[in-house]
Amino acid sequence: MRTSIAIMAAGFGTRMKSKKPKVLHEISGFPMLHHIIKEAGKISDDIHVILHHQADLIQQMMNVHFQNITYVMQDHNNFPGTGGAIMGVIPKYEKVLVLNGDMPLLEAEDMKAFFKEDAKVVMSSFTCSDPTGYGRVIMDETHKVSKIVEHKDANSNELKVKNVNAGVYLFNTEFLQQNLPKLSNNNSQKEYYITDLVSIANEQNIEVKAVDIDEETFMGVNSKYHLSIAEILMQNRIKKRFMEAGVAMRLPETIYIESDVVIEGECVLESGVSLIKGAKIINSIVKTNSVVEDSMLKNSEIGPMARIRPKSVLIDSKIGNFVEIKKSTLNGVKAGHLSYLGDSEIDTGTNIGCGTITCNYDGKEKYKTIIGKNVFVGSDSQLVAPITIEDDVIIASGTTVTKSVKKGSLAIARTKMKILDGFFYKFFGKNNA
Repeated sequence: MRTSIAIMAAGFGTRMKSKKPKVLHEISGFPMLHHIIKEAGKISDDIHVILHHQADLIQQMMNVHFQNITYVMQDHNNFPGTGGAIMGVIPKYEKVLVLNGDMPLLEAEDMKAFFKEDAKVVMSSFTCSDPTGYGRVIMDETHKVSKIVEHKDANSNELKVKNVNAGVYLFNTEFLQQNLPKLSNNNSQKEYYITDLVSIANEQNIEVKAVDIDEETFMGVNSKYHLSIAEILMQNRIKKRFMEAGVAMRLPETIYIESDVVIEGECVLESGVSLIKGAKIINSIVKTNSVVEDSMLKNSEIGPMARIRPKSVLIDSKIGNFVEIKKSTLNGVKAGHLSYLGDSEIDTGTNIGCGTITCNYDGKEKYKTIIGKNVFVGSDSQLVAPITIEDDVIIASGTTVTKSVKKGSLAIARTKMKILDGFFYKFFGKNNA
């Protein structure tokens, strides 16, 4: 499939009412433009992204994830509009698929539908129950397009047409290069419109065909409201694929999964779970309202209300409610509740008691806590890093551990308990008894 792809991402996105460029607003963890570049890369190695507004920022963000993207700067002052956007594109192949950077739901399989038509110009069309404001696609029963009429220019018969333009096109490169210079900005907006190429093709007796597409898949995101709709649609798509692969979800509408998350084996996700930034879940249970971020769980159970922060690995472990893990590796560990374990390595058979904290930060640097096998850490213990607790150690409840502990030892650090008889009455007086 020798096709170049041009993605229009030069707009101001004023309806977003945001300082951030429209195409950088995120859906399921990634900018909208990221989603469409990723899918375009599945069918072409010649991708052109057309920029203007905050071009440097957009290019910087995309370069984090993609190489070999050609960036084209639109001369917005002299050639505004969709037609002006693609004037600077120099395609490598004999066809050019023109996409929009604000269509994050579009996938490679959807793009392939355009290649089934043999016409030199192929455009997208969908049926809209309320086409008000859309450009109407005037075509016959074979989907041969005669023209596109903007709503404000349509006559009474044309206004009854419910086939509307979705804004995606496949052009023969030779046709495009020959006819782009013929575009005119002789219109109320003083812009160069890509839709005028349809009229030019018909004037040259070149066939233009329309491809029926799904309105939801090809929806453009122009406002924060549209963004919320696209988020729901993408989330439904992501969760459906995982459930069909065997993942169980309780109340899936309450679960949030970003698009780079990996779930393998037989997993259970309870209500309110969030899996973000490349989390990987293998044969594990994630209970209600737990969060896993950029970490891996394997054969483990966490929650409810557990938080697994970035760069953590949990294997064969059980983490209970209100436990926070950060940049730590736990292998065969139990931590039932109310603990913080940061910058730690904890080995098999170790039990972490309620209220345990690894004190990993001194205000300047972060330090590591290493805990061996079969260690019993009593409740309300503080482990002041850097520290190593060897195998078969008991840490008594309420102990602050400030130095490493040898194998087989008991570590206990408590002040001696005192009981002062009758102190209550001396303090408050006998009348308060």
